[in-house]
Amino acid sequence: MNLRQQFDIELEELSDALITMGAMATEAMENAIRALETNDNDLANKVIFGDRKIDDMERQIEQRCLRLLLKQQPVASDLRKISTAIKMITDIERIGDGAADIAEISLHLNICSFPEIQKMVNKMCAVTRKMVVDSIDSYVREDLELAEQTIKCDDIVDEYFNNIRGELAKHLGKNQTEMDEVIDYLMVVKYLERLGDHAENICEWVEFYKTGVHKNERIV
Repeated sequence: MNLRQQFDIELEELSDALITMGAMATEAMENAIRALETNDNDLANKVIFGDRKIDDMERQIEQRCLRLLLKQQPVASDLRKISTAIKMITDIERIGDGAADIAEISLHLNICSFPEIQKMVNKMCAVTRKMVVDSIDSYVREDLELAEQTIKCDDIVDEYFNNIRGELAKHLGKNQTEMDEVIDYLMVVKYLERLGDHAENICEWVEFYKTGVHKNERIV
């Protein structure tokens, strides 16, 4: 086996590791949302304590990327793949962080206090969950169409965030005694909005990997 063949194998192993990390973060997000919706404290604690594994995975993949960059002179497509991995692991790690934050809030948030708002939060959760899953899937399948569709969904998440924030402000205006609960809800939807942003970022890096052009570099 020559050096190029060995390098190609290691690139595939990098991709496999990235997919594994993405699956871990996706599972954490789904469990955090389920814990929020069902007041499952055991599941919430599982997400919180599992976040360290995602952090460790980020460091391992980053080190793998640096070794590949130093090993030999990569061609342009190699550099795109490695740089995409370095960028993606940051967003994937933050998805894990966001999931842990939501899980922690769910431990003391009484969802029964805001039944109508909770319905809106559940819908926002569903869209955000799909964005995260599809963003990782777009990388696995190298699917530019799926990446673009996922990016467009961020506007829906942002709209949910703005609407829920407005409803929470109205609720607080009527009942000042529930300040803590309102703040908790606001934090949850803010974390969900950020998860959508990280999913969008992942899709933009998938586009860069496949086309060589990042969204911020496009000529408008």
